Amino acid sequence: MLLIPAIDLKDGHCVRLKQGDMELATVFSDDPGKMARHWLEQGARRLHLVDLNGAFAGKPKNEGAVKSIVKAVQDYAEEFDLPEIPVQLGGGIRDLDTIERYLDDGISYIIIGTAAVKSPGFLQDACGAFPGHIIVGLDAKDGKVATDGWSKLSGHEVIDLAQKFEGYGVESIIYTDIGRDGMMGGVNIEATVRLAQAVKIPVIASGGLHNISDVEALCAVQDEGIEGVICGRSIYEGTLDLASAQERADELSE
Repeated sequence: MLLIPAIDLKDGHCVRLKQGDMELATVFSDDPGKMARHWLEQGARRLHLVDLNGAFAGKPKNEGAVKSIVKAVQDYAEEFDLPEIPVQLGGGIRDLDTIERYLDDGISYIIIGTAAVKSPGFLQDACGAFPGHIIVGLDAKDGKVATDGWSKLSGHEVIDLAQKFEGYGVESIIYTDIGRDGMMGGVNIEATVRLAQAVKIPVIASGGLHNISDVEALCAVQDEGIEGVICGRSIYEGTLDLASAQERADELSE
């Protein structure tokens, strides 16, 4: 069970939102590279980046911050003679050229959300052009997928789209319960398990992680196909210690 720290980028800063509302942003750092280094020192094995401005604009808006994070990951690996950890990125990625540029910059996985729902042909092309590097982000409220930075609710059911996209060859699915994101009210384990059971590719949980009990609850069902969980407000505000939580997850996964 991977615990994956989230670094959400808004205007070059590291922030956290409540339920995806850009007006409810808390700034946690003005130095994205330094923040990435902090989570590496806490034992992070993957980082989750979101270009929040990009998600609303439909094109990358925080490339400078993304590059600083990738450099921090590369420098850390070189300093301690370690393999570079994977970095996954989403937000405003709508064309193959952008994907190629980010992969060339050192991003390991590209997360496609809104574009996957609105332009499934683009997702299919991306999976064909960059096999093994494409993750789909399905953000949902009451089982319906949302798009455009969560500002619009589609009529698509999460499981239906997940099965369709699995057929395209996506690497994995990040499932976010919008109603719980940033609220630290606990992960929607029931819905996440239901999704994981419906597909054969890994599912990463997101939204609502609060404390070690949530991690333990996820570990109890990880055999259903849950690969990891995105950690946001909980690790920034201290209700969850990343290093000890990952250690506990490793114990439960043995």
